[in-house]
Amino acid sequence: QVQLVEAGGGLVQAGDSLRLSCVASGRTFSSYAMGWFRQAPGKERDFVAVISMGGGSTAYTDSVEGRFTISRDNAKNTVYLQMNNLKPEDTAVYYCAAGRSYSRLATTYAFWGQGTQVTVSS
Repeated sequence: QVQLVEAGGGLVQAGDSLRLSCVASGRTFSSYAMGWFRQAPGKERDFVAVISMGGGSTAYTDSVEGRFTISRDNAKNTVYLQMNNLKPEDTAVYYCAAGRSYSRLATTYAFWGQGTQVTVSS
């Protein structure tokens, strides 16, 4: 079992930055690919970014490419999402997830955090 706890959300203005963090329990963190997903009100949960187990590979959804950066520190059991130049359309609950596959599909992730709210005002 892996337990995930996100932090770092908040209310910011367009153009601001936030850094989300997600701390995992257990000693097997480096065995999991880590993803960030988001869900806006009335919408499905969408892929944002993924990082491979060792951190050498990353991928992003097109709308955040160049603005968001995913990273991980396996010694600290933590994955981060640095979000720059935030836009109102980035407003959502952000979830981190752990899975055995390097994937953009939410269904491939076995463990999820509780989510953290990010609200971007215009």
